[in-house]
Order: sequence, then C-alpha cells, then structure tokens
Amino acid sequence: MKPTIKPLLHAILCLSAIAVPGVRAADDILIADFEGPDYGQWKATGEAFGPGPSRGTMPNQMPVSGYKGQGLVNSFHGGDPATGTLTSPEFAIERNFINFLIGGGKDAAKTCVNLLIDGKTVRNATGPNDQPGGSEELAPECWNVEEFSGKHAVIQIIDQATGGWGHISADHFVQSDSKAAGVLANPTREIVLTKRYINLPVKNGGPKRVLTVSIEGEAPRYFDIELADGAPDWWASMDVAAFRGKKATIKADRLPETHAGWEAIDQSDEIKGAATLYQEPLRPQFHFSPRRGWTNDPNGLVFYKGEYHLFFQHNPYGWSWGNMHWGHAVSKDLIHWQELPVALYPDEHGTMYSGSAVVDWNNTAGLQKGPEKTLVCIFTAAGTSGFGYPKCPFSQGIAYSNDCGRSWTKYANNPVLPHVAGDNRDPKVIWYAPGKKWIMALFLDGNGFALFSSNNLKQWERMSDVTVPGCGECPEFFEIALNGDKRNTKWVFYGGNGFYLVGKFDGKTFTPESGPHPMQQGNCWYASQTYTDMAQEDGRRILIPWGQIGFPGMPFNQMMGLPVELTLRSTRYGPRLFANPAKEHASLRVKSHTIEPQPLKPGENPLAAVKAELLDLAAEIACGDAVEVGFNLRGITVSYDVKKQELTCQDKKAPLQLVDGKIRLRLLVDRTSIDIFGNDGRLYMPMGVIVPQDNLSLEVFAKGGSAKIHSLQVHELKSAWPSQ
Repeated sequence: MKPTIKPLLHAILCLSAIAVPGVRAADDILIADFEGPDYGQWKATGEAFGPGPSRGTMPNQMPVSGYKGQGLVNSFHGGDPATGTLTSPEFAIERNFINFLIGGGKDAAKTCVNLLIDGKTVRNATGPNDQPGGSEELAPECWNVEEFSGKHAVIQIIDQATGGWGHISADHFVQSDSKAAGVLANPTREIVLTKRYINLPVKNGGPKRVLTVSIEGEAPRYFDIELADGAPDWWASMDVAAFRGKKATIKADRLPETHAGWEAIDQSDEIKGAATLYQEPLRPQFHFSPRRGWTNDPNGLVFYKGEYHLFFQHNPYGWSWGNMHWGHAVSKDLIHWQELPVALYPDEHGTMYSGSAVVDWNNTAGLQKGPEKTLVCIFTAAGTSGFGYPKCPFSQGIAYSNDCGRSWTKYANNPVLPHVAGDNRDPKVIWYAPGKKWIMALFLDGNGFALFSSNNLKQWERMSDVTVPGCGECPEFFEIALNGDKRNTKWVFYGGNGFYLVGKFDGKTFTPESGPHPMQQGNCWYASQTYTDMAQEDGRRILIPWGQIGFPGMPFNQMMGLPVELTLRSTRYGPRLFANPAKEHASLRVKSHTIEPQPLKPGENPLAAVKAELLDLAAEIACGDAVEVGFNLRGITVSYDVKKQELTCQDKKAPLQLVDGKIRLRLLVDRTSIDIFGNDGRLYMPMGVIVPQDNLSLEVFAKGGSAKIHSLQVHELKSAWPSQ
C-alpha cells in the first residue's frame, strides 16, 4: 500500500467507529482486567503493587468493593507507606474512550492513573479520598481519547504517597466507542435561598461524595456525604437562615451523571423528617444527642448568664466520624437542651477539632463590641487534607461571640498558637486569677502535654510540660477545694481516658503529688470536660463526657454522658475525685416508689410490682451473709460480689468497698445506658448498653445468703425532650 493512501484509510476507519443509528459499534478492546496470577507484561517498581494483582481487600484495609471479577490493582501492599509504579505495555489507541474503574487516594501527582503519549501525561485520574473516612469503593472513570486515535500510549498507575490514603486501586481498562455507564461527573446547582434549611439525603454506608456549598460573600463549605441515590436513611440539614435572599452554588465531586440524591436536594423551613425527631426508638431520653449526624467530644463547656453552653464534635452530614464541626446546644438546667446552628465550620486551616470556651470578663482580647461580655472558643484547626487547600499542620485558633453565643466570628489572625509538636490539639483554657492571665493545657504527643500562658488569648508563651502516664489527648486542668474547703485547694490534671493527677500549681508549673488515678470504670466514657465560669453560679465543678455508644439504624450516632458534679475528698489513700449526678436530674422524677427497710432473701423481689422505662434508683443495702447482691434493671444485671467487694455490669468490674458492711448505689437507666454510682460517688461507672425495649421489669436480689434493705427508692422519670 502506498504511503499516501494511509491517511485516507485511517480516516475511513475512524468514521466507522462513530456511533450511527442502526450501525453496530466496534467491539471493545480489553487492555487489562488483572485476573491472572501476575501482572503479565505490565512492569512494577517499588513495593506498593506487590508481586501481582490483589484479590480484594488487603490486611488492615477497609473493605474494597466495586471492582470486576476476582482481581484488581491495589497498591495497599505494605500499607500506605509503600510506594511504587505499575506501567502497561505500549498499545495503540483504537477507540474513542478508555473506560476503567478507580479508587483510593485523591492526589493528582502521587496517587493517580495517567495516560502517557510520547512520555507526556495527557490524561489523569485519581481516587475520591483526600481526608479521613472515605470509601474503598472503585467507581467508573472515562477518558475521551478520540483526539489521539492511532497514536501509541501507555497507562501508568502511580503510588508515591506515604500518608493517609497513600494508595490507589484500579481495574478493568477497556477501549470502547461508548462511554461507560455510571461515569462520575462534577455537576453544579444554583439555589436562591428562600428558606431556613438545605436538605440533603443520606444513605448510611453509601459511597462518599464531596460537596461544596458556596454562598455569596461567604467562605465555601466543603464536606463529604454519603449522598443517597434512592430512598435515604435520613436527611441532613444545613442551616442557611442567615443568608436568605442570597444565591448558593452547590457543586459535587465525582457524582454519577444520573443521581437521584443530587436531584432531591431541596429547601425547607423545617428539618426534613422533623415529625419523628426525639421519638426514635433508641433516642436517649435524658442524655444529650444531636438531632442528626455524628457527635463525639464535648467542647467549650462554659456557663454565661444562666445558660450552659455545650459545644461538641459534630459531623452534620454523616452517621460516622468525619467533617469535624463544632455543634452547639444550650440549656438552663443541664437537662433540657436546645440545639443551635453549627458554631464553627472547617476552614483553610483544617477541620474543627476539640477545644474549650471562656467568658472574657475583662475584655483582655479586645473583641467585645456591645454590652454582652465576649464568649471565646479556643479550638484546634486539624490541618488541611484536601478541598484545594495547601496542607498545613495542626494549630490552635479562636472564635468569638458578642451575642451570647448565637453567632460566631473567627479571629482574623488565626492561628493564635502555631504548630508546636506532633498533632498538638485540644486546648483547655482557664483564667488564673492570681497571675491575671490565661492558662492553656495542650496535648502534644504520646503522654505529653504542655502549659501555656497569655494575657490576651491571642499570643501564647510555653511555660512548662506535664506527663500523664497512660493518658493522652483532651487535657483538663482545674483547681478544686478539698473536702469543700475553699481555703485548701488542689489542682487536677487529666487526659482523654480520665486518669488524673492531683497536685499543686504555682502559676507556671504543675507539680503532681499523686496519680494517675482512674476517674471512672465504665465502658462508654471518654474525652470529658468540665464547665468554666461556674463561679458566677454556684462554684460546682460540672463534668460532661462523650458517651461512646453506637445507635444502629438511627439518624444520629453517639451521645453526651450524664452531667455529673465532681468533688475532691480525703480517703485513706489520699485525695480522690468523687462523681455524682448533677442535682438537676431530680427534676425529671414523675413517680416514686419507696421500699420499706426489710430483709432480702434469695428468691424474694420487693420490686416485682414496679414497671418503668426510665429510672433513677437509690439504695443502701447491708450485705449480711449473702454471697452476691444486686439489681436486674430491665434485663441488665448490676451485681456486687460481697467477698471480692467488686461491682460488675456487663464486661466491666470495679472495686467498691463495704462501709460498715453496707454499699450505697445510685443507678440511672436510660434507653441506651446505665449510669452507676457507688458509695456516694467513689465509684463512677457509666455503661453503654441498649436496654431491651420490651422489658420493663425490675429486681433487687440477694444470692447465697440474706441481706437487708436499709433504704430503697425508685423514681420513674420523664423524658427531657419536650415532644415526649
């Protein structure tokens, strides 16, 4: 064939590949499906891709799905630290599209799939994940390569990342004259905001999509969401009441071209599904939980003008951890809570990790405008990991409010404390009156913490370090009277798991005198915080922990623990913290049963006639010669081994010494927890357990001998939620 005829023949072949009604498209050409025992002619470098195709999920990897057949490329061999490349043999581009499946990390340079022609990258694709959470599901991808028809190319799969999501997965590369179904696109919608909420449908466990919501004059909001493509499990709501009349632009990253959830996004003046709010079968009835989404650490516990402010780590758009915002609720009595709009959103410094809040009574920061004292939140910005922002380390910032916490402004010159070490985070700030300065306790790394000081909340100086063996994260630091004597005080320092040190503080250095001691013995307690500025009320030291309890099938997840009052008391072992339910809990009592003092023998049950769902029990029992005494609370047993002097509930055991042959118990039963207090708060055991819904029975028992009930009161409780 003469050379001059080749271009004409090539043009004819290309025209024949164009889809024409009634004309059969050319067959697809398989480039690779990775079903063999090795990579064949594909060349691997480094360690990330291993000796051959993966057969699915690798060790220590989240479940991988969405691939075809049995094999795929998965660079998680050796975990995220491993790196390498995988390069195809050269092939001719003979169809208009290259279709394939891709998942893993989202980094166009380090975790990607490239199409190279003459050594240059002409097409690039990445996985969807660039922040914690995410999904290992592979999704369809398509390159239009019509302009390269007849040229020779190679495909190179790259893993040069070593941190989180430092891997890539791919499968089933095919040349085709048809674009693959389900290929991800980046759609945009514009909405003029006329109502209070933007409603977003959520499918728990579905593929995560990244949405960007841009409102005129506001910083964009970025978050990932398991956007339901079909019937949602629940609806997430974004409060946009402050932006009525403005235009919102919503963009989605890597969303299928046809997606029911995308079309279902709408506006309303009520939270979608509000009719069932607080009536869900597993909704805690006197522990705080958010209306929707995930919650963890309590943040910013501060009391001001008759209101208890509760901020909390919050994912408004998902049932699982992620998208860390600061949720916000207020209460006048620690029992009845009103959830307010989100206070702090992620920004260019990162997502909003834990921190604290104070009232700046003396306007040391110079941020007060108007008659109200300034509330200041001190938070960790957890570095950026995507959304187009450059990566940066963890740092500490502040935000302030001059309207009793109803609106919040981030300080323009954040961070106020740049990165110090590790993933430094969770600043706890208090006012130290003797030195007329602010003190910050900050987690650094491992078991290490540091104390900083400031005159204005804006500039901080490192003073000293603190080590709490076996304890990290979420520091708490406060002064507390010993045995109620305000002339004799101690300082307490502890971290996330509640192991605390008791000591003294001279304004610069904390000196431990004893500890670490366990504060609690339960199974659902972590990252607690105590209220600041309670001296303006009654000086109590009120603590709220994160209640680590999952709520399967619910539109919300996790809860706050019961508010308790801490006191420091002398014991034979030295000063120890005691915890008791805040006195306000008594306000929920609606009916009481008093059991007269009486012997308690095996087989007897003085509580047989009492049936109730929500309970507050107080008991004093002389154990006598019984081997075991205890309660069966709606099917959940709380038992005391008299010989071992040990209390057991579910999988937890804790020492509880007899006092004059007796034990005292306080037991609060909610739908998903039992809070246990022993001997006036010496034992503090919050237990997460889903109580059987159809069991309302109660039992007090003695086994192996007789005991005696000295006092026993059972209070039936009402719900703290107004709709119940």
